[in-house]
Amino acid sequence: MFLFLVIALAVVVAAVTLAVVGGGEGSGPLPEAAPERLQDPLPPDRPVNRADIETLRFPLAARGYRMADVDDALGRLGAELAERDARIADLESALAGAQAAVHHVSMEKPAQEERP
Repeated sequence: MFLFLVIALAVVVAAVTLAVVGGGEGSGPLPEAAPERLQDPLPPDRPVNRADIETLRFPLAARGYRMADVDDALGRLGAELAERDARIADLESALAGAQAAVHHVSMEKPAQEERP
């Protein structure tokens, strides 16, 4: 019985080895699988919105996520956030300037009454 198990194990190991290294009907080892790519890329033609981030899914790789996909998405998000922050700062500055100008003009109005 022990001899039968050793022979069966040797046959299984040999079959797996031949399949992996290319013995048999193929012309080489197992074909390379195409790497998964980002399935829901961020839209290139418009700014990213909350729904884009919520639907963003990174494909799994051998050690977690593909670093290039994650780096690209984070770089894009960082650039857009910096652009939005700069735009908000510009708008707040313009609003403060407009409010100061209105306040300045209202303070300079003379309180004169017209006489008939």
